[in-house]
Amino acid sequence: MRGAAQGQDLRVPRRSDVTTPTADLCDEYGDAVRVLDGGFTSYGGVVAFGGPISTVAAFEDNSLVREALAEPGGGRVLVVAGGGSSRCAMVGGNLAEMAAANGWAGVVVDGCVRDVAELAVAPVGIRARGTCPRRSVKQGLGDRDVTVTMAGADLSPGMWLWADGDGMVLAAGPLG
Repeated sequence: MRGAAQGQDLRVPRRSDVTTPTADLCDEYGDAVRVLDGGFTSYGGVVAFGGPISTVAAFEDNSLVREALAEPGGGRVLVVAGGGSSRCAMVGGNLAEMAAANGWAGVVVDGCVRDVAELAVAPVGIRARGTCPRRSVKQGLGDRDVTVTMAGADLSPGMWLWADGDGMVLAAGPLG
């Protein structure tokens, strides 16, 4: 984790413009934003996105991811803590299409995605650790809207995440 010391409360910055580059957010707000660890690739048709986060914690089971993306997104970013698994995909073309249709700004997966050609044209931001052609199991395992740890930070529902070509940053709330 870079930015604020672990356990330190983050002040809520003043700006919530999701088009502001992450580098500018870091320059302006310093330790009030956390830079998430790298290793995520952009697969979606939208490179720069941001919004309040919702979370799913599920290992190799995307049932709760589908459940979340079936709901109105309202400009939120779904953070999927998949344990970094490379054995199956947590998001593919169908879920990307669902996310876009339901108004999600983006999906960040600590794990893999598939259907890369479909993701590339989906009007939604998608970040993941890698790709895998195998689909996940569908047993309804996992938790929704809980604090998850990934990319060197604790991410809680309601925090805000911004992503662009330079990386991803996190703040306690909207920048505004």
